[in-house]
Amino acid sequence: MAHQCVSVANLFKGTKQPPRNQPQLGSGVMLLTIDVGNTQTVLAVFAGERLAHSWRVRTNPYTTADELALLYKGLLATDDVNVSGIAACSTVPTITRELHAMFGRYFVHLRTILIEPGLKTGVRLAVDNPKEVGTDRVMNSLAAYRLYGGPAIVVDFGTSTNFDVIGAEGEFLGGALAAGIEISVEALAHRAAALRKVELVRPKSVIGKNTVTSMQSGTIFGFAGQVDGIVRRIDAEIGPVQAVIATGGLAPLVMDETSVITHHEPNLTLIGLRYVFQCTASV
Repeated sequence: MAHQCVSVANLFKGTKQPPRNQPQLGSGVMLLTIDVGNTQTVLAVFAGERLAHSWRVRTNPYTTADELALLYKGLLATDDVNVSGIAACSTVPTITRELHAMFGRYFVHLRTILIEPGLKTGVRLAVDNPKEVGTDRVMNSLAAYRLYGGPAIVVDFGTSTNFDVIGAEGEFLGGALAAGIEISVEALAHRAAALRKVELVRPKSVIGKNTVTSMQSGTIFGFAGQVDGIVRRIDAEIGPVQAVIATGGLAPLVMDETSVITHHEPNLTLIGLRYVFQCTASV
């Protein structure tokens, strides 16, 4: 075999750029990537290495394979896109099952990859139970190491705030999970009778002058402080890192208020999916 995908470290060790013989996604390949999260699903089409189209839709854990196919085919048809391959990951078990069915029924003519435990992605999972690791975290680790080298930290702002730690050889070392921004605001509004859900924007001052700005301050600056604190503790355990990458739909709310974020890559998970697709295509 000309290329091996079982060890990303062997491909990128000692450089932040892919080596010349890294398998590339051909310019004629239109790849649909799908990242199913607990709250939202992000889809993007890559034309070669370029992200050409993207969509964000609500995740419904009860959606059937037929409904998924109708939605995805509709989005593609709206932008007049014909894809030649699909790579997907899902953190929602019911959707994972339906994706399997959808691929077998509606996209049987395409090469499809669904990231699941047991699939060789090039990321060694140096944790107690590798099967517990969300596939989105594996894809984030893969893309982060490819783009920035290691060690590195990914902070994924989604339904939960995930801190993914990538080692010097590209291995996933573990991390931390915290309640996400929106979940925290909703819980506060639900449990406190005098408080309500507020718009998540940066207030003018840390010192709020009313209930709304006080909640905005506590949310925005509070989560920024959480990120700074956890990243610094990780850094103290593993030593200096090459990069701290922010991703996820809620990253823009907080990342500018932190002192540790060095890069913002909103499509990190999708880039990881693209890499797995092109890597397996070369084997």
